[in-house]
Amino acid sequence: MAPKVSDEYKNKKKIELLQAAKRVFITKGYTRATMQDVMDEAGVSRGALYAYFDNLEHLYLELLQFKDQQDTQFFAPVAGEKSWQQIIKWVNKQQGEIEKIDQTLSKANSEFFLSLKDQQKQQSYPYITTRYEKLVDVLTAFFAHGTETGEFKPQLPPEVIARYLISVIDGLMLDTAHLGPEKTKVSVQMEALLFSLRAMLGPTQ
Repeated sequence: MAPKVSDEYKNKKKIELLQAAKRVFITKGYTRATMQDVMDEAGVSRGALYAYFDNLEHLYLELLQFKDQQDTQFFAPVAGEKSWQQIIKWVNKQQGEIEKIDQTLSKANSEFFLSLKDQQKQQSYPYITTRYEKLVDVLTAFFAHGTETGEFKPQLPPEVIARYLISVIDGLMLDTAHLGPEKTKVSVQMEALLFSLRAMLGPTQ
């Protein structure tokens, strides 16, 4: 009789597999990666990997959800920290990732989303169609909370600012993945983004 495996162990093992998969996708992109690559990187058997993930699409989707959860946690209220400071930290974090675009999942992300442009595939993975709106909701709630506490005096509706922020970051990330950070002048663009966010949000501190 096989020993019982705790949920804590399974969750830990799943995260380890996701981290191994992330390394593979950063190196090879999405379209050139295989489940065998992930097995080799993680040092696990076929059965061990397929116990958690059905196929490469399922694996990448789980990795995407894991990363999204980490991003949304960034906008949880932090005791003793001003909302505007949290925004600056997040923008700086994005800048660091975009400047090291070859060490991120940006290329793999674009390949993955292009592979799902078929409507039937998108319907099979409803998370893909809702993740954008979820991030909009998280940012909108964060800006609204800052407004309620008197930290922001926004000049535009919070939802409009949220969509603007996502569009700028996504666009800069995509351009930099194709052209490189020197061409897109990432640091200057991020300064401009913070300047425009300050004008839109009107931080009071």
